[in-house]
Amino acid sequence: MSQTLKSSSRGSIRATFVAAYSAVTLAQITNALPGALSGTFAVEFHTSGAGLTWIAGMFLMGIVVFELSWGLLGDMFGRKKLLYVGAAVSIVGSVLAALAQTTEMMIFAQAVGGIGAGILFPISLSMIAAITPDHRARAKVIATWAGFLSLGAVISPVLAGFTAQVFTVPGAAPGAPNEFSGWRAAYLIAAAIAVLVLIVALRAKDSAAAEGRKLDLPGQVTLALGLIAVLYATVTAVDAGFGSPQVIASYVAGVVLLVAFVIIESRTDQPLIHLSLFKNSAYSITGIVAVTGMFAFLAICFSTSVAVSGLALAETWKIGVLFVFIQGPAFAFIPVVGWLIHHVAPRWVLTAGFALMAISGFWLSTFALGTPEAFGGTPWTAFIPPLLVLGIGFALTVGSVTAVAINTVPPQQIGMASATTNLLRDLGFALGPVVGSAIAFGIGATAFAGPLAGILNGAGLPAEAVAGLSNVPPLGFLSGWDGIIAQFTGQATAGGAPAQAVDGMIQGLTAARPQIQGVAGTSLGQGFQTVYLTAGIAATLSAVLTLFISARSSAPTADAIAETTEANAEAAV
Repeated sequence: MSQTLKSSSRGSIRATFVAAYSAVTLAQITNALPGALSGTFAVEFHTSGAGLTWIAGMFLMGIVVFELSWGLLGDMFGRKKLLYVGAAVSIVGSVLAALAQTTEMMIFAQAVGGIGAGILFPISLSMIAAITPDHRARAKVIATWAGFLSLGAVISPVLAGFTAQVFTVPGAAPGAPNEFSGWRAAYLIAAAIAVLVLIVALRAKDSAAAEGRKLDLPGQVTLALGLIAVLYATVTAVDAGFGSPQVIASYVAGVVLLVAFVIIESRTDQPLIHLSLFKNSAYSITGIVAVTGMFAFLAICFSTSVAVSGLALAETWKIGVLFVFIQGPAFAFIPVVGWLIHHVAPRWVLTAGFALMAISGFWLSTFALGTPEAFGGTPWTAFIPPLLVLGIGFALTVGSVTAVAINTVPPQQIGMASATTNLLRDLGFALGPVVGSAIAFGIGATAFAGPLAGILNGAGLPAEAVAGLSNVPPLGFLSGWDGIIAQFTGQATAGGAPAQAVDGMIQGLTAARPQIQGVAGTSLGQGFQTVYLTAGIAATLSAVLTLFISARSSAPTADAIAETTEANAEAAV
């Protein structure tokens, strides 16, 4: 922690703690809601695979691309002001999400909400750290902050499931006029919590540490645009394919921007990231596993939400229960993990955690996916044991990855190592749903193409109609059947087909609907099985790589313990 911290004498210390703890709980609630609701969004918005990926990934990108700058801006202009901004932006994002009627509106709402949460995470932490100069006392209050963060992760899926069950209008079909889907109430509750944060923050103490601080604007711009370009390319490839010109162009632009970022960071006096950290091989390995390990975690979470809710059509409250088993251990095991990190070599804790995550991924990859439980699909309760294993593995890794990182660098680099590791970890979180979607929907579309053509030919549709419908992805047949029929009717009529012929084709499609949707579900199920398998491999790679981290990381230094605790507190999602 900087020695130039300045805290205002005005304001209440108690109000500062309450504002910070409630702010991080709010940020984590809004952060975890999209994961628990991905399957619901697929059904409600009749979205494509790319659209669903944007919804899941945009919030996380809002956190990742700016997270190294918000803390600096708080240091420069006052953390209390940034807390106001973060709470206000969270209100806007939550209200927009509650009102969203289309995929595009929800994507925009998630982008706004992600920026708000991205502000609240570091600012709430730095506010309480600034008024707690003693290292031992600071470790305690930061551990409490981490507890409230983990509490938000537990509240979020319960809130999603409860509101979906209680507040949904009885008898209303998805998309019906004047319908109020219960999950929207979860976002309205989040907005109300953000209002309370603003009110409490009025009495909080302000603090700043502007001396010698300077915003690396060129680095921030190139990093943000580069990551967004790569994200856009990967998400677009879900529907358009990796050979699409716009996908290739976006990847090229992203690579150019990220190379520019590296050049800028190597030449500026106050970089966002000190690239010299990566000359340390042990730290480089830690950075790699921060990305691959957290990718594995979020890929499994995203796949579970879509497979259980969007494909198996389980109620939202069941998804909420499953996510409690995922997120709950991170909250329940806080004292256990804290003891392990300070008494056992953190890299062994990290290896054990990644091994458990790998077991979860491989276990889930054996499940039959894509068929509702009522028609013989995997019962939703069968997901509980492997997801509990995932949650325990996550609890062991999410904090210890930073503990290992800061114990592989000299003491003077601890702060930067912690911040950079957090960025890499959050990048892994963002890649989970994005890369997972590209795998699942790509494999699903390939597996679906042949059976679909056979079904359509068997239904008596002409070759041109079969060719047109073959471009519809499997998720489209599951979540947007009415739209497909309307579009098909319009195109057939515009093409000059007689009304009687069009009616016959529609009747054939309608009769084949159960078979088409059954194959669509099982095809996507194969895709998500592959995502689970990929996540298991990524977690295994992470576990193996941590074995090659130098023994220096086996015992935290006394000077690093407070920094470790602070870094671990930032880690849960």
